[in-house]
Amino acid sequence: MNANINVSPAGPRPVRPNLVLAICCLSLLMVSMDATIVNVALPAIRRDLDASISGLQWVIDAYTMVVASLLMFAGSMADRFGRRRVFQAGMSLFMLGSLLCSLAADIHWLVACRVLQALGATMLNPVAMSIIVNTFTEPKARARAIGFWGAVAGISMALGPPVGGALTQGIGWRSIFWINLPIGIAAIALAALYIPESKAPRARRIDPVGQLLVFTALASLICAVIEGPRMHWASATIIGLFATSLAAVIAIIVYEPRRSDPLLDLRFFRSVPFSSAALIAVCSFAAFGGFLFLNALYLQEVRGLSSFRTGLYTLPLALATIVCSPLSGRLVGTHGTRPSLLIAGGAMGLSALILTHLSADSDLGTLMLAYVLFGIGFGSVNAPITNTAVSGMPKAQAGLAAAVASTSRQVGASLGVALAGTIVGAQAAVGASFTDATHAFWWCLLGAGSMVFVLGLLSSSGWARATARRAALLLEDASPAEAGKQSPVVSVAK
Repeated sequence: MNANINVSPAGPRPVRPNLVLAICCLSLLMVSMDATIVNVALPAIRRDLDASISGLQWVIDAYTMVVASLLMFAGSMADRFGRRRVFQAGMSLFMLGSLLCSLAADIHWLVACRVLQALGATMLNPVAMSIIVNTFTEPKARARAIGFWGAVAGISMALGPPVGGALTQGIGWRSIFWINLPIGIAAIALAALYIPESKAPRARRIDPVGQLLVFTALASLICAVIEGPRMHWASATIIGLFATSLAAVIAIIVYEPRRSDPLLDLRFFRSVPFSSAALIAVCSFAAFGGFLFLNALYLQEVRGLSSFRTGLYTLPLALATIVCSPLSGRLVGTHGTRPSLLIAGGAMGLSALILTHLSADSDLGTLMLAYVLFGIGFGSVNAPITNTAVSGMPKAQAGLAAAVASTSRQVGASLGVALAGTIVGAQAAVGASFTDATHAFWWCLLGAGSMVFVLGLLSSSGWARATARRAALLLEDASPAEAGKQSPVVSVAK
């Protein structure tokens, strides 16, 4: 796989595309694994810090909510100030947040430090994807690189629970944050040595109003869903939060098209494949986030397993994801996104159908089958999401397209945890056992799998591809001078 390279006169340094890809995937491994490694440690955190269920929801959602809100902003900062520079700054901030999380004395401190972690994470994944897209300029090589990226995303998120269980059982829950430090140090050093600095030919202008609206919409929605059971759904506060979220969404729709450089370019969503990729990401990651959240509590608090055995129980899910993620990447490269998405939707739906009969003494074989099916589904969905979002878009817009796809993933993860806790809490409040209370969420998961299946068919149709071509034309810069500048050529820093 080759990349076009500009070498500075001061010191020629060849760019090694595969090494650049490996370094970017190192950051993805750390950030994605951190999003799930915490789940297995939740019961231990609950006991140690005397936390409530809503407190545990915030440990997960404080991270994913901030990441979702700021990903696109971080992408534009990287285009302006330099992708490698922002990448290294984000890694440093993420490591600092991880260290402070490991020192948390109470649940509020832990949630605040998770926010700091998230601020660093926003500067990593979309920036790394932009680096990859600008390094691999040949279409087939870029498709393989994106497929590999999607595979690493699925693998790292699946590895989180077993790794978290082993660390929590062997050392303590605080150690799940220490693992980020050596990985982060290695990524910073390797980036300085091997990733060339690059910027966008024309940096996008900062959009503080758009950023505030996106954050307000998401934060208000997540807060309302998490706190609704405790504060009562009909309370003025919860109704006000839902109204604020809706008002922010309407304001985004009205305000963003009026800007020449919007934070969220709504013209992306005129592409049916792009819109489908965003919705698939929300559905699949909501399913995944809720699945892990409830699974950790079920195995430890209902089945009485240790955190280490909980991690071992989820190992079939992780292994299925590890096997299917690279296979899905290859499948996307050779046959397009439809087969992978149909497999993903079907497998997740079957897993959910099995779990709708979950009980306190469910057969181990049945549980393992549900976990394997979910791992197959989740392992199959990552590569087509990224490929669908980026493919067909102008190269200069690839970073923003990838950021929207990543944002959709994080929005889904936030909503999944919020909905899982809220649904189970509402059922438990009327006398249902924890296991019975989860059944309503598993039916929701079945709906999410069905949505992925349907969108897999729709997004790969000829009509959908035609809408993608029309959207790409709208996004292309009409100026010939700018068009020449937009070729994804990286410049080696002096």
